[in-house]
Amino acid sequence: MKRSITLEYDERSFEDLNPDQKALLLEARRASNGAYAPYSRFFVGAALRLDSGTVVSGSNKENASFPAGTCAERNALNYASDHHPKDPIQSMAISAHTDMFDIREVLSPCGICRQVMTETEQVQGKGFEVILDGPDEKVWIFEQASHLLPIHFYLKELKK
Repeated sequence: MKRSITLEYDERSFEDLNPDQKALLLEARRASNGAYAPYSRFFVGAALRLDSGTVVSGSNKENASFPAGTCAERNALNYASDHHPKDPIQSMAISAHTDMFDIREVLSPCGICRQVMTETEQVQGKGFEVILDGPDEKVWIFEQASHLLPIHFYLKELKK
């Protein structure tokens, strides 16, 4: 039996975003400037808006001892979890830039980050919007992080 999965997202331009979405994406762009990426030259920033309105951000950090680096998305999520454990995530924006090649399409988080984002939704008991930055002011918006990883892995699915 053949089955299929579809990804549903809203494609907009930066100018069509609401003020909160614009501000969060601008914060993700700013955070990407703090990335430490001397090897890949791929600079990523992530910004989270929590239910309280607090915004936290993170950037990717590489290390010569691959794969010891950490992605921007997980840096921001871990910071929020440690410093704001009772303040659920409402929205997340992710932006990347590089001087090594042309980015021609909206970029997606890696698989590990998608899993962590999806499990974060499970832990907090609700989804959060994900805003992905792209070239030429193109933006993709997913209603929740789990839409980026429709087949995910959860501990509750394991039986003892």
